[in-house]
This record gives sequence, C-alpha cells and structure tokens, in this order.
Amino acid sequence: MALPDPEEAIRAPGPWTHRDVAANGSRFHVADLGDGPVVLLLHGFPTFWWTWRRHLVLLAEAGYRAIAMDLRGYGGSDHPPEGYDPRTLSADVAGVIRCLGVPEATIVGHGWGGLVAWSTAVLEPEVVRAIAPVSMPHPRQLRSALLRDGRQRAAMRYALGFQWPFLPERSLTAHDGKRVGDFLASWSQDPGWLDEATRDTFQAAFLRWPTAHTAIEYHRWAVRSVIRPDGLGYMSVMEAPVQRPVLQVHGTADPMVLVGSVDGSDEYVRAPYTRVDLSAGHFVHEEVPEDFSRALLTWLDGPGGS
Repeated sequence: MALPDPEEAIRAPGPWTHRDVAANGSRFHVADLGDGPVVLLLHGFPTFWWTWRRHLVLLAEAGYRAIAMDLRGYGGSDHPPEGYDPRTLSADVAGVIRCLGVPEATIVGHGWGGLVAWSTAVLEPEVVRAIAPVSMPHPRQLRSALLRDGRQRAAMRYALGFQWPFLPERSLTAHDGKRVGDFLASWSQDPGWLDEATRDTFQAAFLRWPTAHTAIEYHRWAVRSVIRPDGLGYMSVMEAPVQRPVLQVHGTADPMVLVGSVDGSDEYVRAPYTRVDLSAGHFVHEEVPEDFSRALLTWLDGPGGS
C-alpha cells in the first residue's frame, strides 16, 4: 500500500487547528486544541507533532489548551541548515510560547523534546510553568550515564552511525522510510501500538525533504559538541538547578535510554519533583497512553499546576 502524501500526513485532520507561528527567525507548525492553561507538547526522534494526537484531545477535555509543536527540522516547521543545538531549540520554544500570546506554558517533551524541555527550563525560565520530560534524563545525568555505563553507550550506538555524511539520510529514506518504522517498533516494549496506518503516517512525514537530514543534525551536534566549546558551555550552564516543578516519566523497558540512566536527575531540580516509571519501552505515551495520561493529568492537577 502506498504511503500517504507527506504534506497530508503532517496536516492530519482532527479536532485541532493547524497554525503556523513565526518565532526565533523561523516558522513553526503547531496543532492547537482547547482552552485553559497551556500545555506545549514536544516530540522526539523519529516522530512529529502527531505523536501527541491522543493527548491533545485528552488534555483539551480536561480543561487545558494543548499545543503540539513540530520542532525545527521536522514536519511542517522550517528546516533551516543550522540551529540544532539546545540553546537554539530552547529559544524556538520560548519564541513560540510568546508568539502564541501566552505568558507561560507547561512543557511536555519526549526524547529530544524532553531534552529541550530540560534546557528551556534553565535557559528560558520566564516562559516555563513546569516541565514533564518523557524518556529523557536531565542532560548532565545522561552524559554521566554515557560515561560510566557501557550498556547505555551501546544502547545509543546508533547515533555514532549518524555521524557519516549522506549515508544515514539515505538509510532513513530508503524503502519508503522503512528504517523509521523499524526504530519505532524496536524501541517499544510492545510494538502492538504501531499498526500499519500509524507506521505509514510516521514514515510519510519523515520523507518530507529534508527531514531526514535535519533530524540527524540533532545527533551530529550532540556527538560532535562533546569536546567543543559550545557543548562544554551548554553542559556548564545546565548545572544550574531547575526552579520549576518536574514530572519525570520513563519506561521500565526502554531499550534506548535505560531506566537506570534517569536516576540522579532529581539532583538538578530545586522544586517539586515527581517520577513515574511505567511498563513500556521508549515511546511511553504511545505504548500506554491511558497510564501516561493519568500520570500527566494527576500531576497537572497537583504539583505541576501549583
């Protein structure tokens, strides 16, 4: 069966409203639903805003304004040649929040989106009400886990393969983006959530040029900046404690970010910190959406909304 057109996948119909927001010198695509306190949802690799489709509806029904954003280089947002570092990505998020005309938002981020949530809470705290990183330890804690734990290094070895020029992009777009679907399945505890239509939608969106290249640029920055001044400076800044409530959600069977790698993230938080481990792999919000939604809404009604 042929994949959907990439533009149709990115602008998937639903109860939400698609918007284009100008911020930080770029244009960002968001899906917007509901009224109330703003919850900004950030996706990870290799997905796009649509990974939050269920939670847009659930949050709106619970009295929140839910906004799912395509990060720089993904989906319907601009794909500039640079800016795939946490400082720029945090400025993107802060700019989108301001341009939406709201003073602050709770940021929920999965994977790379979780790293951006942690970063925005330190770099742009004035627009952050609270953060909920999903499948992502605090950046300094993740670096520590990579240094001390050979199993964690092995789990993220795929990122080393992304350092080659051209070849990774070709591998991600070959055979209608099959490798994208393979990542989604292999990083899940139970890939039953990934039916054919869902897999096709994620693969189709990834085929929009030049998403394969710009998505890989996140990984290239992360690896190549380890000993560069920009990377060292970022890690130094992230030593500052997070002064906003934090909900940490992780899958106990996450094969990519091991559950033990999260331990110690609370040491970087000087506000109410809540951790919830769920029986899932890397894509917690997709694999166990009801459990994830229950944990998120309970937190939003308590520490996350205080």
